[in-house]
Amino acid sequence: MEKRKMQNVSFRNIDEFIDFLPDNERKIVEYLRKLVLENIPDCTEKLSYNVPFFKRNSNICFIWPSSISWGNMKSQNTVRLGFAKGYLLNDSIHYLDKGDRKQVYWKDFSSIQEIDTDILKMFLFEAVHYDNVS
Repeated sequence: MEKRKMQNVSFRNIDEFIDFLPDNERKIVEYLRKLVLENIPDCTEKLSYNVPFFKRNSNICFIWPSSISWGNMKSQNTVRLGFAKGYLLNDSIHYLDKGDRKQVYWKDFSSIQEIDTDILKMFLFEAVHYDNVS
C-alpha cells in the first residue's frame, strides 16, 4: 500500500515557493509578507511545511496559500494568515477564525482588497508582545 503524502510540493527556498503560486495568491502572499516583515523587522522567515513562518523567540505567524495542500485540505483559492498563539490575542471584534483549533487563529483572504492592514498590524504587534513574554 502506497503511503499518502501530506503535501503536493517541496520547495528549497522562499523564491521557489513564490514562483509556484498562481498569480492571485502570489499577490496576496507578497502583500502579507511585506506587512509582516515591515511590522516585525527583527523576525526570521523560514519555510516550514512548505510555507513561510515568521518567528523571533517562537513562531509568531505564517502565510499559507490554499494551493499548498495539507492532507485532505480542499483548495479555497485563498491565502491564510495564521497566528501561532492566536488564542492569546484580544479579538473582541471576532475578526479571526479558529474553527475547532485551540491555539492557532487565522484569517483567509481571497483578494488584497479584503486585507485590513490596521487590524492586522494590531494583531502582529500584540503577537510580538506575547512572543517577548513567553
